[in-house]
Amino acid sequence: MAKVVTMEENNDGAANNEFSDIIKWRSDEHDAVQKKTFTKWINARFSKSGKAPIKDMFADLRDGRKLLDLLEGLTGSALTKERGSTRVHALNNVNRVLQVLHQNNVDLVNIGGTDIVDGNRKLTLGLIWSIILHWQVKDIMKDIMSNLQQTNSEKILLGWVRQSTQSYRQVNVLNFTTSWADGLAFNAILHRFKPGLFSWDKVLSMTPVERLDHAFSIAKEQLGIERLLDPEDVAVQLPDKKSIIMYVTSLFAVLPKEVTMDDIREVETLPRRYKAACEEGPAYTQQSPASEEETGSSRAETPSTVTEMEVDLDSYQATLEEVLTWLLSAEDTLQMQDDISDDVEEVKDQFHTHEAFMMELTAHQSSVGNVLQAGNQLIAQGSLTDEEEEEIREQMTLLNSRWESLRVASMDRQARLHEVLMDLQQQQLQQLSDWLTQTETRIRKMESEPLPGDMEGYKEHIEQHKVGH
Repeated sequence: MAKVVTMEENNDGAANNEFSDIIKWRSDEHDAVQKKTFTKWINARFSKSGKAPIKDMFADLRDGRKLLDLLEGLTGSALTKERGSTRVHALNNVNRVLQVLHQNNVDLVNIGGTDIVDGNRKLTLGLIWSIILHWQVKDIMKDIMSNLQQTNSEKILLGWVRQSTQSYRQVNVLNFTTSWADGLAFNAILHRFKPGLFSWDKVLSMTPVERLDHAFSIAKEQLGIERLLDPEDVAVQLPDKKSIIMYVTSLFAVLPKEVTMDDIREVETLPRRYKAACEEGPAYTQQSPASEEETGSSRAETPSTVTEMEVDLDSYQATLEEVLTWLLSAEDTLQMQDDISDDVEEVKDQFHTHEAFMMELTAHQSSVGNVLQAGNQLIAQGSLTDEEEEEIREQMTLLNSRWESLRVASMDRQARLHEVLMDLQQQQLQQLSDWLTQTETRIRKMESEPLPGDMEGYKEHIEQHKVGH
């Protein structure tokens, strides 16, 4: 029997299709930023080794030769390249690239030689990000990761940023996306270590784009850091996370690295400190964020994406697009997290990784609430047509539903991770208890036995003791 499609289902389908179009557009926008940023990073490497720069990353990397040039500079090893122009030559070169990456323990997920040769944009970006993550991020941070016995480079980097900016009341970095859009964090890091270069008060009087341009110029002129980012790509409501991490790591590489376990613990407790707000869900009616005086916080609150002034339909739609793009990305991130391990150390890492995700979730909560508030405000203004009002109500319902599902799923995983971690640690304690009991029994047994009368007997006695352990 044919299914009868109701008007409500038709409207829901249309709304979902519209959201899909919005999400695809925002994803393409982030891809464009990554392409630009990654190209600058590659060319900065080539300029040091005297190699010719690339112009179109997706086209210029397809034959594998430029990728091998890049890896030669990163590994310090000469790599043979096939000079032919056929597809077979290109595949051989790219497969050689993948082999070198595997030998250097670079994590690659579902990336094959044909993907790069065929110019797959997403997977080419993924390949370059894996290279950057290994040689730019983890390589720069390997010593401090070892000293702190930490495996999560992002958590260490965030701890360094927060420690470096803690004396700047207007700066509160919670993530590597929205917290950087106003340009204050970049300038605060530079001012913290180079206070004589510029006036902080002057920075506060600038626009976000001016602040970003100021920070990137100072970093280039005084620290030799390439302008990998363009201000207009960062001064948006949802900057590209990978591009931000890459640039902040460049700052980390040349500035004092004062990161302690207290800084790491502070980052790890961020999700718990904001947990109450997250559990309440987004405040999307008339509730406004607490003031600094009410919270007692010395740091600025996460910037709102919609102000209390009169809202127009275009600004509402633009803000909705940003939040929906982030929301879908967060859903993907949650789904891609590994199954919970049965190894206690791996579960600890998974727990901390998920805490960072919860922190990201909490940082965006006000953005979700502000979109819903703006929708309510638009409707209350009475300037919409019936169709526009109905569309906004559908959008608000869907957004609130997806947010709630994500929030609940995230908290469920956190609870499961905590439960598994407690069980595994209890098992460790029980194993230790059993070992102690067995050891005490052996000791009592040995004490009750007469001592040997000769050297051979002592040796045999010692070997039995070793076996017991």
